[in-house]
Amino acid sequence: QVQLVESGGGLVQAGGSLRLSCQASGSVRSINAMGWYRRAPGKQRELVAHIIRGGNSDYADSVKGRFTISRDNAKNMAFLQMNNLKPEDTAVYYCNAVLMDYSDSYYKTYWGQGTQVTVSS
Repeated sequence: QVQLVESGGGLVQAGGSLRLSCQASGSVRSINAMGWYRRAPGKQRELVAHIIRGGNSDYADSVKGRFTISRDNAKNMAFLQMNNLKPEDTAVYYCNAVLMDYSDSYYKTYWGQGTQVTVSS
């Protein structure tokens, strides 16, 4: 019953910015952590940024200083502000959430379908 839906991807020139959003909906009781992963063609999926409920966050070295993750706990949403985008940022970006469903007493991991980010040179 839980769904994660990403939005905000698109085509942008190098140096530009995009803001990704992730909405968790359905029978969500509570969310421990949310994060963003990405997969470039021919590459393994990698962690981009991660944030826990208290606000502490972590980033991949390649995006530190350029990307900022945030969340709205009341709305069950997470965001990824991406500035100074580079061609190597081109990938499908996936939202991830570690959350508890109303029917459960433990946390499980959920994934969105992904949103394409393409950065041209």
